[in-house]
Amino acid sequence: MSVFGKIVGGALGFTLGGPLGAIAGATFGHVFDRSNELYDDDRTPRLSNGESSQLTFYVATFSMLAKLVRTDGHIKQEALNTIEHFMVHDLNLDPYGRNMSKNIFYAAMESNQRFEDFARQFYDEFSTQPQFLEMMIDILLRVATADGDLREDEERLIRSAMKIFHFDEQAYKKIRQQVVGVLYRSYTILGCDRNDSIDHIKSRYRNLVNDYHPDKIASKGLPDEFMKFAHDKFREIQAAYEDIKTERKIK
Repeated sequence: MSVFGKIVGGALGFTLGGPLGAIAGATFGHVFDRSNELYDDDRTPRLSNGESSQLTFYVATFSMLAKLVRTDGHIKQEALNTIEHFMVHDLNLDPYGRNMSKNIFYAAMESNQRFEDFARQFYDEFSTQPQFLEMMIDILLRVATADGDLREDEERLIRSAMKIFHFDEQAYKKIRQQVVGVLYRSYTILGCDRNDSIDHIKSRYRNLVNDYHPDKIASKGLPDEFMKFAHDKFREIQAAYEDIKTERKIK
């Protein structure tokens, strides 16, 4: 069941806490699920630890995107179209999911919280799962560059998340190159250089396949709505390795 099906509005601010809890409370305060299994014996609505992590990932994504698209103080229709495209084509959200995502997006846009506040809470939740931190940077860059350009103010904000997530410069550049597009894209997807040894390339591939395998991702608490994005990334890694195998004649 989608995380939305498990949401009970009154508990959300308490469940998450912090700036993301405030956004969740503002968004879902009127939403409820009558399923009795969602209540403790004292009728206090609750979310499990896994569901709380899923909600954190979900709310953080659209909250950070909201701050990202208004870095210059204005919201362009092109930016809103990009968010809509991301919801439909990258996450495969149904109409209800898109509506909830938009509510998060606009609640965050109007809040006094900063992009960095959301990023810090996201890091606190997922600091031991670096593939989720990388996925967030990936998402931010993909949305920021959907119009074919990465503005300086947008990248400055994304770099602030990179620092909060404790990414070093080289790691960020590899993600950036993968998304923005440069020569040897298959190598950048694997986090390799074209002059790396075959053994190093194989090692990088095995590590990434392990980190992003759909079964492992699902077990770590990624929201259902983001599983398509994770699956696409997994296939992207596999395709990149196949390209390199062909070029380098790796068996």
